[in-house]
Amino acid sequence: MSSINSENFKFNLSTLSIANLNDEDNEDRAYWLLKSPKERLIALEYLRQVMYGYDPNTSRLQRVFEIAKLPSI
Repeated sequence: MSSINSENFKFNLSTLSIANLNDEDNEDRAYWLLKSPKERLIALEYLRQVMYGYDPNTSRLQRVFEIAKLPSI
């Protein structure tokens, strides 16, 4: 999957509205059900990168080395 940066996402301030928090869950659910699975995964990956950061130099799995002592014979 290619990297996602915040430059690909722009806020449309003309659609900003204030809503009752009790109604928000139903609206969010309806919004995401209209999106394709691919669009949902892209949004999820964007949120993950915003929360945990994205550094392509550390995107590989961490290597772990362990030294095991064998019993002497």
